[in-house]
Order: sequence, then structure tokens, then C-alpha cells
Amino acid sequence: MKIIRYQKEDNLAILAAVDHKELIYDLPFDHFEEVLNEAKRRGCKVVKVIESEIATISPLDVKLESLHLLDPIKAKEVWASGVTYERSKEARNYEATGGKLDATTFYDKVYDAKRPEIFFKSTDARTIGPGEPVFLRSDSNWQIPEPELGLVLDSDGEIIGYTIGNDMSCRDIEGENPLYLPQAKIWKNSCSIGPAIRLAETVEDPYRFEITCSIYRNGEKVFEGSAPVSQLKRKLDELTEYLVRDNIVFPGTVLLTGTCIVPPNDFTLQEEDQIEIEIPGIGVLKNGVKNQVDQNTVVQ
Repeated sequence: MKIIRYQKEDNLAILAAVDHKELIYDLPFDHFEEVLNEAKRRGCKVVKVIESEIATISPLDVKLESLHLLDPIKAKEVWASGVTYERSKEARNYEATGGKLDATTFYDKVYDAKRPEIFFKSTDARTIGPGEPVFLRSDSNWQIPEPELGLVLDSDGEIIGYTIGNDMSCRDIEGENPLYLPQAKIWKNSCSIGPAIRLAETVEDPYRFEITCSIYRNGEKVFEGSAPVSQLKRKLDELTEYLVRDNIVFPGTVLLTGTCIVPPNDFTLQEEDQIEIEIPGIGVLKNGVKNQVDQNTVVQ
């Protein structure tokens, strides 16, 4: 069972459920957070709420691919995990040492430490959904997407569902100084989430998810990488436990779990590139790439 949001012709956003047959059912909720609240009120799992709501209604007579999908959740906060895969550690070391592959840095310490790296990534105003453009940061010359499995959490850190995240990253800014991490990670349209939330109760083993990232330029594929979530060094529950520790976590918070797919060191995104991140069982998150249209625009 998956949860999506889509836009109707009148620009109305609709929350809907997609069953294992890809049948689509409109739900009587405006946002996924309302589903979480209803599950708490009933004292049951989210999937039970969804099943009870769609049991007495008919599916829509449309195909999923025909819908204008939106970000499936309006997360107040998106957090992210760093250096959780060996490939990520290698990439961070390359940035920090100027290409000395045999050098060791604090990233090695983070990879081996008991405490994981967890950092603030985005807010609702900075996060986009499928089909919207991610923006290139104007003061960076080395930018890449970071395809990641995203965890959708309840306020107590329980994993409610899984989604796909693109944690856009400026490798040159972070490599210059690790204290620049917020600038290397957070700017307008620097995070993409979607296209669906796969409910946790319907996933037998999240470590069996396979992530694939493809980047197209002028219609040609210029990069493709794939890796299983089983390469993750840390357990998902370990990451969520550190996020909620002594913290306020809003219902529907998204925690990105780190990347295991990194383009070659001589690669940087360009305007008009197309990014596609796929996790079978969740969907394909597609975003174009744009330069900042108006860097002085303030989102209200």
C-alpha cells in the first residue's frame, strides 16, 4: 500500500491510496499527517486506517502515470544522515583531501563512530515533489544529487513509511570546510521527496530495497548507478533513535538515510539535466535541474 498526493484540474491537491494492483482510491484526508493522527486516535496501524477507508469506495478510473503527482507529504522538517555508506565515506574523503584517496580524515571517524552524523536538511518551503525542478546553488561549481531512502516518522520516531529523497549536495563547499555543511546542503529547492510513501507494514524487509539513479543531459544518459540499501552500515532504527533523542520530532518528519550512489569526481550537474531516482516498490522520483531564477525571492 502506497500513499500519494496528486493535483486535479482545479489545482486541488488530493491525498490517495494506491493498492498492490495499482488501483487508486481518494482518501478523506487533506494531508498524510491527518492519517497519522487518525491512527493514533483509533489505536491502530496506519495501514488499517487506509484499508477501512477504501473498503467501501470504488477506485478511480485512471492510471497512476496519468496523474500529476505532488510531494506525498508536507513535512515540516527533513533531516538527513551522513557517511552511512562506505561509498559516501570515500567521496567525502576525496573532497576533504583534494583527491588523496589514501588519506584518512574525520569522515573515517564518523563512519566508525558509535554516534551517527545526523543534520538538518530542509523545511516544507525548501522541499519539492516529483516533476518540480531542483535548483543549482549559485556559488558552487560541483553539485550532485544524492539518492536516498527516506523514512517517514511519527513523533516518537516510529517508521511509518518509506519514500525516495534527493539530498542535493555541493561537494566543493563541504570539501572546503566541514563547518560549511549547512551551506553545502540547504538552499531553495535543494531537497526533493516522492513520488509516494510506501507504508511500513507492507514492507517485509527495507534493506532489500534497491536504489538506482540516472541522470540525463540533452536526452542522453550521462550517469547511472545502483546499489542496495543492505550496504547501509547502520540500522534504520539506530538512525531514528538518535534523531528523536532529546529532540522535538513532528509527525510526518522525513529522515534521509544517506547515499550509496555518487557520480564520478569530475561530474557536476548542469541546468536542464534530468534526474531520475527509482526504488522499486516506491516509484520513480523525477526532477529537472534549473539555475536559481530569483535568488532574492522569499517564500512566505
